[in-house]
Amino acid sequence: MHQSKWILLTIIIACQLIVVLDASIMVTAVPEIGRTLHMSTTSLTWVHNSYILAFGGFLLLGARAGDLWGRKRILSAGIGLFSLTSLLAGLAPTAEFLLVSRACQGLAAAMATPAALALLSANFVEAKERTRAIAMYSAVSAAGGSIGLILGGFFTDFITWRAGMFINVPIGMVLLYLVQRHIERTDTRTGRFDLMGAITSVTGMTSLVYGLVQAADSGWANPASWIPLASGLLLLGLFVLIEARAAEPIVPLRLFKSRQRSGAYLGRFLIVCGNFSLFFFVPQYLQNVLGYSSFEAGLAFLPFTGAQFGMMYLIQGLVHRFGMIKVMTAGLLLASLGTLWLSKIILAQEAFFPHMFILLSIMGVGSGMVFQPLTALGLADVEARDAGAASGLINVAHQSGSSFGLAALVTVFDAGVGSDQPSTLQLAHALSNSVLGSVAFILAALTVTLLCSLPSRQPARKQALTDS
Repeated sequence: MHQSKWILLTIIIACQLIVVLDASIMVTAVPEIGRTLHMSTTSLTWVHNSYILAFGGFLLLGARAGDLWGRKRILSAGIGLFSLTSLLAGLAPTAEFLLVSRACQGLAAAMATPAALALLSANFVEAKERTRAIAMYSAVSAAGGSIGLILGGFFTDFITWRAGMFINVPIGMVLLYLVQRHIERTDTRTGRFDLMGAITSVTGMTSLVYGLVQAADSGWANPASWIPLASGLLLLGLFVLIEARAAEPIVPLRLFKSRQRSGAYLGRFLIVCGNFSLFFFVPQYLQNVLGYSSFEAGLAFLPFTGAQFGMMYLIQGLVHRFGMIKVMTAGLLLASLGTLWLSKIILAQEAFFPHMFILLSIMGVGSGMVFQPLTALGLADVEARDAGAASGLINVAHQSGSSFGLAALVTVFDAGVGSDQPSTLQLAHALSNSVLGSVAFILAALTVTLLCSLPSRQPARKQALTDS
């Protein structure tokens, strides 16, 4: 690979790392943030969700902006805004200020991320280079969550949780310099923004997640739960109708004509629903049941992260030998079996080593076998005019999956706790049930993968008609 392409890939991966890392860097810091800013347990979920919902909700609009105004320009604007809002989040004097800053961070990430992935898609066209670039990008996307847990725990225990936000500022400044120096200006074109599509997608997903969080807090029968849930479903239905009729939609529905590509988006959503929730519940077990510190709970994910990164060097050979579908199927089976066993370990309140250490390594291997093929399938055979939208959809599936999965499984956890001051046994039981919920999401992703790999019967039907 030419040196200029290595520099470009480094910029893209670094950009992806900081935005994915920021989705989880606050998780191990949540107890300390609650004490510092006097936030309740329910409001603390929005430290994560305010970032993720803005990120996932505006990704498609960010992808469209890159297509129209040039990807270099939007990438630079996104990185600059991300650095500024990270500084504001770190300085936050109140809970409200922090949540607004986190939402603005999500908006900035939504500008930068699809522009970066579209640049990867446009510049790495040779098969071997493209496979390697996607493997590295996917490894960072998948492992960024666990890296965030480690860094967040370290900063919380030894410095301050605010350092997790401040660190983005110098990194952002360096990235801005590298973008201006090493990325060529991309073409712009005329067109319109699908603002109604963007608004309905953001408000619909936010309403769904809000309803799930309220259900955990107030119960399913409470109007504060089911009204937002119903509104969210209606808004997302309206979003599909708008996209079908819009002259220049942020989600061209033609992207879903390919069954494998559609399966890649849905499969990614489901696997992240299960995977990211583990980043929230396993640290709760380690900290509240086993008595680990924030940093120790973050370090516990090193076997997961290490195994996931290790697969980056093996995935090309595996895909070349066995094909994407077989590799993904094996990875999802490993991930689901490891997660199922993990739920039993938590219920029995066993120590971290050796069982959890081994299981997290197995789950990391399984996860590392899934994300690279999903990214490749999500970009496969996409026309140049839809490259930004396709890359946006990949990241929408990733970010909305983390938000929706956590919100759904928090309701499972809350139902299992049963009281405001649960015993250690009650807490372990609730956490075990939540991890079982992660298994359900991963098995759903496996089902989608298998269904989308079935050969199409349409050609055979056409041939039969021709013969008759």
